[in-house]
Amino acid sequence: MLKQGNFLFSSPFLLCVFLWFFLIHIVVSHIPLGSKLSVEENNLWVSSNGDFAVGFVNHSEQPSQCSVGIRFNSKSIPFPKQTVVWVAGADVTVGNKSFFQLSQNGELVLVDSLREVTVWTSNTSQLAVASALLRNDGNLVLLNRKKDVVWQSFDNPSDTLLPGQNLPVHKTLRAASRNSVSSYYSLHMNASGQLQLKWESDVIYWSRGNPSSLNLGVVLTSGGVLQLVDHNLNPVWSVFGEDHNDSVNFRLLKLDIDGNLRIYSWVEATGSWRSVWQAVENQCNVFATCGGHGICVFNTSGSPECRCPFKTTSSSNLKCFALNCDSNHSMDTYEHTFLYGIYPPNESITITSLQQCRELCMQDPACTAATFTNDGTAQCRMTTSPYFSGHQNPSLSSISFVKTCSDPIAVNPHNSGSSPSLSPVKRSHGLCLSCQIGGAASGTLLLFVVVQLGIGYFIYRRRNHILRKAALAYTGRNSKGVMMLPFTEIKDITGNFKHQIGPGMYRGALSNQQPVAVKDLDETIEERKFRAAVSKIGSIHHKNLVKLNGYCCELGHRYLVYEYVKNGSLDKCIEDDELNQRLTWRRRVDICLTVAKAICYLHAGCREFISHGNLKCSNVVLDKNYEAKVSEYGLEMVRPEESYGGEKDVADFGKMVLILITGRPEVKDLWEWTYEEWIQGHPERVIDKRLDDGVDLKELERVLRIAFWCLQSDEQMRPSMSEVVKVLEGSLTVDPPRPPFSQRLSEEESLESGSKPQSPMEP
Repeated sequence: MLKQGNFLFSSPFLLCVFLWFFLIHIVVSHIPLGSKLSVEENNLWVSSNGDFAVGFVNHSEQPSQCSVGIRFNSKSIPFPKQTVVWVAGADVTVGNKSFFQLSQNGELVLVDSLREVTVWTSNTSQLAVASALLRNDGNLVLLNRKKDVVWQSFDNPSDTLLPGQNLPVHKTLRAASRNSVSSYYSLHMNASGQLQLKWESDVIYWSRGNPSSLNLGVVLTSGGVLQLVDHNLNPVWSVFGEDHNDSVNFRLLKLDIDGNLRIYSWVEATGSWRSVWQAVENQCNVFATCGGHGICVFNTSGSPECRCPFKTTSSSNLKCFALNCDSNHSMDTYEHTFLYGIYPPNESITITSLQQCRELCMQDPACTAATFTNDGTAQCRMTTSPYFSGHQNPSLSSISFVKTCSDPIAVNPHNSGSSPSLSPVKRSHGLCLSCQIGGAASGTLLLFVVVQLGIGYFIYRRRNHILRKAALAYTGRNSKGVMMLPFTEIKDITGNFKHQIGPGMYRGALSNQQPVAVKDLDETIEERKFRAAVSKIGSIHHKNLVKLNGYCCELGHRYLVYEYVKNGSLDKCIEDDELNQRLTWRRRVDICLTVAKAICYLHAGCREFISHGNLKCSNVVLDKNYEAKVSEYGLEMVRPEESYGGEKDVADFGKMVLILITGRPEVKDLWEWTYEEWIQGHPERVIDKRLDDGVDLKELERVLRIAFWCLQSDEQMRPSMSEVVKVLEGSLTVDPPRPPFSQRLSEEESLESGSKPQSPMEP
């Protein structure tokens, strides 16, 4: 259920159990080089006025995972309400043996001791840092010997702005997400002077400011006024909190987990944080406010909540989506409802009538739902995504249609006790029950005898066939919903392994004609490890990861059954000149971003860290719209001798990006050659020559920079995948990388000292 204004403590950063409740405070005016905070020691760096502190946070959703951040520490704020205002690395988490240190070379480093890796750093080793200071306004700063600020947390916000903190153009506040599958909400100031709330990278659902003003920043004043200011700090746009200019000790601006931007004030009389302003007045108007869990409506108490009118279970944890009909389907009508697709958030708009809108969606196999605006514009907005969000309100004139199945199904999705307001509009068909009873009773006995004999004969003849097909039935699934198939069924599915589509990979089809891809694995994999890995992989669901549908684990046989993705692997599309033409620049950048999101989810979105271990172009497949999905993830769990950390995935991602941009397979010296061309100021020379015009050179610069950072031979210098995602989204800037090849990435790629990299295009 959604509750307006109650999200200050509901994000993973804020709904947490702090490890510092009974801690020894280290209150010093300056933090010298070598100072360290650790989870085990439970120590803090505290501002001189005691209002703020830096330390570790233990998340309630992941008890064994911690972040390090800045939180309120004032004695006037009770411990449970001492909210976090900044987190190092945003969503970076570490184990319970980790530490945060101002190193002797002047860098703030967050080290995961269990994995023995540095997961975040301030990258300030070249800035002559002499000390650090947590200021009384909550700003953690690094100072040189002249006491000049060379780095500050105020320049690297997470989801919160404190009074006096400036959010300049191209900087971003990013809300925490309920999980990594959920799309990210962000706040940023664009170059045209507009403050915007966005979902993902392209859906703007709130915008304010003066489009004609340039180089603006966002500031929250101590008096509770949110302002857009020019380079002279003169306000050009303002909005006032309900208590502006009142005597309030603590305020903050926060992009909440529900995608709404709010100003909060600390009210000492009630001992609570109070929302005194929010950007989107009607929470249901926040794009995808219900995520994939339904439609936003207001209940009788006036609070927004998410309901799903077309799902087959009342569980609030499951996705709300349109049913995948095998053959017959019909259209259900929902009045006063506006629907839109998410994952992806695109739709086609046609000017037509209400009835024609319904028929257009009915006749289009790809259409899953349509909304007729019914407001005089005569717009019919059709979506092909099975995942919906939207809102319903009696004041809305729009009418929506959802395609539902007429095929026999085990559970009627509309008999789940949903709210009458969200039930589809259906005609009533009367039935005179008493008129039917007399006629029915007269033939009951004879019919009963005939049916019993028929059932017995049918069971006798079909018994073996039913047993053979049982593996494909629901009862043949494990607790994660993954089918357990005998080897005989694997042979049937693949046509006795007739259609090979890759190394150890075969195309097949289930009994319902659903296409699948079957992966043949090493038969010597231990059964216990294999079943444990399948259970874990089967529980992973992400739009950019290929879904595991089933498996076979019999003596001498180990197979995985994946969903089949139409356009095959990325490497084949790169190598084939005809298919390569469909890989436009825009698609290539989108592929980089979607793959990054998938690997980021494996690293940080699952209950525990999962390494892909073998990321390459052949393990990235493209669907009918050429959107990327990552396959064969998690298999390192069954091969402990090949277990890798996330650093290898990051390097493999960098290699994949360069192969995709250059259109060249993984050949000797490709990485060095691309870096050499880039450092000499000729990045356009590395672009695939088969690409038509349309390459965005600024975007190319960003993509190449992050790829080179991923390929750093020093693993500690490589970014996290969450940072990679933000760079590719354009919400995080990336510095020019140093030469990444001072050491070779692998034994097989070693070069003699002093050899000059050559172009892979040369013979």
